[in-house]
Amino acid sequence: MKVPSTPFGLMAQIYRKVLPGVHHELNKWHKLALKIPDPELQKQALASIQSKTFHCEGGAIYSLLARDHYLEVIPFIVAYQTISDYLDNLCDRSTSQDPEDFRALHQAMIHALTPGALPENYYRLRKVSSDGGYLLKLVKTCQSYLENCEGYDEIKSALLELAGYYCDLQVHKHVTKEERVPRLEAWFNQYKHQVPAMTWYEFSACSGSTLGIFCLIAYAYAKGSEMKSLAKTIKEGYFPWVQGLHILMDYFIDQEEDKQGGDLNFCFYYPNDREMIKRFQYFIEQADISIKTLPDKNFHLMINRGLLSIYLADKKVAGQKNVRYLSRRLMRKAGLSGMFFFFNGWLYRRLKPSI
Repeated sequence: MKVPSTPFGLMAQIYRKVLPGVHHELNKWHKLALKIPDPELQKQALASIQSKTFHCEGGAIYSLLARDHYLEVIPFIVAYQTISDYLDNLCDRSTSQDPEDFRALHQAMIHALTPGALPENYYRLRKVSSDGGYLLKLVKTCQSYLENCEGYDEIKSALLELAGYYCDLQVHKHVTKEERVPRLEAWFNQYKHQVPAMTWYEFSACSGSTLGIFCLIAYAYAKGSEMKSLAKTIKEGYFPWVQGLHILMDYFIDQEEDKQGGDLNFCFYYPNDREMIKRFQYFIEQADISIKTLPDKNFHLMINRGLLSIYLADKKVAGQKNVRYLSRRLMRKAGLSGMFFFFNGWLYRRLKPSI
């Protein structure tokens, strides 16, 4: 199977191969979530599947890089992204603001990337813990697919580096409001000399994506031992710019929702809208440059355009006057392929069946 290199070819494979596989896997996890004994954990598990299906659908597009192994990569991506979304819900909607609790929960994401790692009680620092083995099954599913991945050893260190950034972010961003920014600034100061010039909130955005992990795993299935020379190139192709663009778009369309909920949103820290859009455009340009070093660069460029377009096609944009206006300016960067993905995303998000 060839990796698609045109917008029409990509969308055909997404509709024919990726989406059916994603929904099959999500339906399995939905059924397991319904059996969670604790009402609050069940509520958050179900909500993470029902309201964040798009995360799994988008992430699973990377399975196409695995070529004939795509059916082995889709279950991993869905399971790993489901862990991410479930834990994010637990931290966002929890009465706990204990960083050690968040660290314990997110150890599941490190173990999921480490075949043979012994499971722990990830809920050990919170009162609610009876999930019927739901989180453990997600972790073991991820481990089982990585055990059979020929190129895993070559990508392990890159996977754990990206997952480490992700987990650190989740710990720091969910503590008490007064502690969040100081913790995130101090964390950024540990790494600011290792990344291009950016702010603490942009570095946080770059750390909050799972796309680099999915890209590495898909390629490891396709290329095996070749990943010894490719792993660093792929990691640096996605972190920081592509991952940063992904999460900045996510926060961009969530601004009104986060204002009402009092949640942290990195877009709020730009001095003004003009500077924010200028930086978004810079992220788009730098993401395009970093992608050029990757194999299948046309595929990655389409993903970059698709990310931008599909986020801007979200229903949330229409209800935010300023976001809607700024979205039009960003769409000029997307070009014709971006408009193609925009209309596909606009239609799909309004017509797709729910899980």
